[in-house]
Amino acid sequence: MAKPPDGTSFEQWSGTGFMRAIGVTEFGGPEALQVLKVPEPHAGPGEVRLRVRAAAISPTDTWLRNGTTAALEHGPPWIPGTDAAGVIDEIGDGVDSPLVPAIGEAAMAIVSPNGPRGGAYADYIVVPAGSVARAPAGASHAQACTLPMNGLTARLALDRLGLRPGQTLAVTGAAGAFGGYMVELGKADGLRVIADASERDRELVARLGADIVVPRGDDIAAQIRKVAPEGVDAVADGAVQNTLVLGAIRDGGQVAAVRPFEGETERNIGIRFVLVFKYLEEQAKLDELGRLVEAGKVTLRVAQAFPAEDAPEAHRLFEGGGIRGRLVLEF
Repeated sequence: MAKPPDGTSFEQWSGTGFMRAIGVTEFGGPEALQVLKVPEPHAGPGEVRLRVRAAAISPTDTWLRNGTTAALEHGPPWIPGTDAAGVIDEIGDGVDSPLVPAIGEAAMAIVSPNGPRGGAYADYIVVPAGSVARAPAGASHAQACTLPMNGLTARLALDRLGLRPGQTLAVTGAAGAFGGYMVELGKADGLRVIADASERDRELVARLGADIVVPRGDDIAAQIRKVAPEGVDAVADGAVQNTLVLGAIRDGGQVAAVRPFEGETERNIGIRFVLVFKYLEEQAKLDELGRLVEAGKVTLRVAQAFPAEDAPEAHRLFEGGGIRGRLVLEF
């Protein structure tokens, strides 16, 4: 592992047994990210290799970079990245799923960065065959890489809530990546969706399909009760407002929490913790998300794309907040 001279490209390392990765050897701020020379992986039994063309940035990436992530299975270098898109270029023995793209086909993948191979910020990644699916037709690599982690998180949240068509779901943080997918997938599941938004995001959230848009803020429960006096059946708490959302929910309702819920629940309201890595190999669900994109029911939102070497700048922008859509690194 070494930092290359400025301007070193994928092509200069291709075929040498090494590849570029973007990662850290010491935890820290965005400036800790550097271009690294690491061994090139190859697909083993039950695995596929992706020539990565784009990787999306998420909070999980910044937590790994700054050392917040505690479940790392190996020492440095640490390579972030949970979402990738590119082209399949190796398929290991024993892979026979019809949902695995063929060699040369565009694909998207969800990646666990905590294992010894690291995450998606690399020229090549090797993942279980169940972690990849065909990229949506017509989507660029940058667009396709925004779908796996947030899309599967939203799908898992809805699966855990188990709501029936016609029931009411409220979504906080609806303008964000997870929240936006919750709105769109909730509508695709036949739910009535109430979503929050700041004034600048009202049009966006309405365009995503929310039936009713309410002002975001600490009074979210009161705002939702104004339009759903009986209380909603569940809240997908993308804004991580914890106990502030409970007043919006009917007795015996539910909260889908993307972070550990802080505070005490009430009125027999159930908390459903959503950890996306439980869906790491839910290939059929990832494939269905791609089909919903093709059908125009799910929107891929890229805020800005950066060359991989500009990862520090991209992380600084991401941590500044206020981004609508995903920031993407291109390889």
